[in-house]
Amino acid sequence: MKNTNLKSATFNEGLAIAFSTSLIGSVLYYLLSVFIGESQLLRLLISIASFGYILYLLNRGQTRLGRVSVMGLWLVISTALWFYSPPAVLFLLVHISMLWVIRSLYFYSGALSVLADLGLNLLSIAAAFWAAGTTGSLFLSIWCFFLIQAMFVAIPKNLWSEKRQQTSVDDHFQSAYRSAQSAVVKLSNRA
Repeated sequence: MKNTNLKSATFNEGLAIAFSTSLIGSVLYYLLSVFIGESQLLRLLISIASFGYILYLLNRGQTRLGRVSVMGLWLVISTALWFYSPPAVLFLLVHISMLWVIRSLYFYSGALSVLADLGLNLLSIAAAFWAAGTTGSLFLSIWCFFLIQAMFVAIPKNLWSEKRQQTSVDDHFQSAYRSAQSAVVKLSNRA
């Protein structure tokens, strides 16, 4: 069921999310680091950022179907992660995987688009770890991650049909070009 009242996601919104998440995440980290250990605090920030981003994605998705189920599943998985307490990197990867699955379900209709989004997620993880290793700044790590995440709006809903349409346009152009060339040859032979 389509909801025509919803706006689609934009890159500028992604920039705003990247900045606000970076700012809020780094401020919360420094405020709460006195009370909570670093490992638990990072898990808390990952969960909060993931929850907020999922709410944004569900709000901007073009369908309303399954939103409650998605949030329930996210809650179950997040609770299980808190109970199991895997290493922070695995905790992060599971949350990013949930973001990827949600975007795949709500924004894409083709396998190539889903794979392109997976590549975007891998790139955003690499950028975040690079920023963390290079600068040691939580703000810049979160910024790099969500900045690259903001580019998901550039991935077509169905990348395969986009490529086929482009090929079709190219084929039509080539056909018209050959027809025009043939007509020019015929005209030059008559003269």
